[in-house]
Amino acid sequence: MRILILSNGHGEDLSGALVGKALQKLGQEVEALPLVGYGYSYLSAGIKTHGKTKQFSTGGLGYTTFSGRLTEFLQGQLLYLFGRFFHLFSIARNYDLLIVIGDVVPVLAAWLTRLPVVTYLVAYSSHYEGKLRLPWPCANCLSSQRFLKIFTRDQLTADDLRMQLLSDVDFLGNPFMDPVLAPQPALPKCHLRLGLLPGSRRPELDENLLLILRVIECLPLAKMERIDISFDIALVPALDDLALRKLVAFQGWDVRDSDERGSCVQLVRNHSRVNVHRDSFVQVLQSSDVLLSMAGTATEQAAGLGKPVLQLPGYGPQFTASFAEAQRRLLGPTIFCANGKVGEEIILRNTGNLIFDLLERTQNDISLKNKCHQEALRRLGNKGGAKRIAQAILTLPLC
Repeated sequence: MRILILSNGHGEDLSGALVGKALQKLGQEVEALPLVGYGYSYLSAGIKTHGKTKQFSTGGLGYTTFSGRLTEFLQGQLLYLFGRFFHLFSIARNYDLLIVIGDVVPVLAAWLTRLPVVTYLVAYSSHYEGKLRLPWPCANCLSSQRFLKIFTRDQLTADDLRMQLLSDVDFLGNPFMDPVLAPQPALPKCHLRLGLLPGSRRPELDENLLLILRVIECLPLAKMERIDISFDIALVPALDDLALRKLVAFQGWDVRDSDERGSCVQLVRNHSRVNVHRDSFVQVLQSSDVLLSMAGTATEQAAGLGKPVLQLPGYGPQFTASFAEAQRRLLGPTIFCANGKVGEEIILRNTGNLIFDLLERTQNDISLKNKCHQEALRRLGNKGGAKRIAQAILTLPLC
């Protein structure tokens, strides 16, 4: 069977690549058409992508603000998206099944192809408001007989949509959790570790990193000396050492060779040291006691590991205060955020205080640990989501 995966986001590409890889292991022919970005996850998984892909500065998230929408328009993202749709319609006849991963945009595009469709509706959850209100015309498309199966990101959404759409809806886990739940070598031991997640999309990544460093600067020296704490940041290759050096120099930080195993370099300013890790994202997640995050999928993965997460809202286009608030509703009470306006001294200091509070609670508060693990299972599920989804797809009548 020839299968085409249609996805519209970096996190969606990751899930698509994992499901696609699982389907390939089951003997299926799988290709992909990413609507946003270069589709690196597919390429890394050895899955062929279609057409000439392109990356935009908003990362496909310009719809969250007026300035973002304007930026996307000026950069030609709307025309690019229509071009991707046209390419989809021109090749759709070559496939037996479409797998949609994302939201209303790829759902509508898949419906228009008139092919059989399976959907992993990763972008929506009933946890946001208690009852899912799908944007038009998403519900109409999903109710179509051509949509053979719907997979959701949590059980609450599956139960809700099953009643709303009277369709075949299941929650089998989230594929993007599979890589971080697999055992990995740990980072060097320390008493306490704060993992730092600035995101993956430039130029937002740059602004996020500078905000995180301002928080580290605000931490009181007395508490730093009293607690043996390691600061470890997971950085993507897009921000290489040369660009990193230029970026942090504006705030008085220096980049030096690291004396820590597993760390490429260290960011140093006065008494503060931050270990920089590349290609070690999972190790940072697994080895950290608390995560300070300005990311989307990475925050969900941290929560799925049962880790307490402290958010630091930024300037966007993705990790804004409104995005962070929605993320807390999605992921539940083990996601924390300090009060204050973005970038102001008060929120940076409040975030610093929360860092020490949460680190202490991870050592002494059993109820917090239990709550983190309960919410991880409830909202994100167990390991093996990609394999279970792939196996379920092959049980459908078409297959």
